[in-house]
Amino acid sequence: MEPVEHFIRKNFLADPDGDLSNSTPLLSSGIIDSISALELVEFLEQNYQIEFKPHEVDRENLNTIDLIGEFIERKRTQ
Repeated sequence: MEPVEHFIRKNFLADPDGDLSNSTPLLSSGIIDSISALELVEFLEQNYQIEFKPHEVDRENLNTIDLIGEFIERKRTQ
């Protein structure tokens, strides 16, 4: 999930070299807000050829890089 991590660091962290792991809470910690989540969804849809349904844009799918990776894999196998 290196491209996802890079996108988050570049676009949403005040310090792109700051702490960010695959388990860092993104939504619940405030790194990503509702507007940022839409930007992230657009990035994921374009780069991974998946489509989010409105109810899928939530903490269960977007709160960590690990959860994002799991979501992408689920969408790709559907």
